[in-house]
Amino acid sequence: PVGERVILQGKPTFRGLAWRSCHIREVAIYFGLLLVWRLWWNWSHGMAPAEAAISALWLIVPATSAIAVLAALAWLFRRAACYTITSKRVLFQFGAALPMTMNIPLSRIANAALKIYRDGSGDIPLRVSDNKRVSYLLLWPHIRPWGLRAPEPMLSSIPDAAAVAAKLAEAVVARAEKTWIPSDVHVTVTRNYGETAAEKSNELIAHVLIATVAVVGLILITLGKREALIVAVV
Repeated sequence: PVGERVILQGKPTFRGLAWRSCHIREVAIYFGLLLVWRLWWNWSHGMAPAEAAISALWLIVPATSAIAVLAALAWLFRRAACYTITSKRVLFQFGAALPMTMNIPLSRIANAALKIYRDGSGDIPLRVSDNKRVSYLLLWPHIRPWGLRAPEPMLSSIPDAAAVAAKLAEAVVARAEKTWIPSDVHVTVTRNYGETAAEKSNELIAHVLIATVAVVGLILITLGKREALIVAVV
């Protein structure tokens, strides 16, 4: 629309959806424990080791099938999803079978939280100040987990979540200053977790780079060029 600009567009990461939304890791652990239990049960009932192993290994078939189905769901959800932050709204595009769009005006965002994971991706749930109830099942996995009473739409497993949160905070403040805050009222941001997280993320990356250079330099001096090159590539 006229007068509206796109600030950011992105998708959730496949790994984040697979691990945290579809819980592939927990399913793999479950089948692993089941396999160990089956091996122990067969052995304790007098089965030969080879026969006990063959009997237990049949569990690999349902385990592989379950993990493959969950991975396919994560891939489909990621393919259909698109998060867009503009100067006026946040748009959720989702729906693997039936494409849908959810429009959240920036003026309706009452609160935005941030959770960052080790790979730099993260979740940004949005609390909406609206009487309309958000459907938990319809929005999953783009919704805050276990928030059944008050569902909150969520930018799920978004890459570089700290930078995204900072841009969202800037857009919300800018929109508020243009719409419902009087011109004679001055707005001061006292706490911006998105900006703080972005600074910490950049600082962490800088420290990792410095440490990497130091280690490569030390290996270059002590072991030689070939070993230093291997460590630098890895």
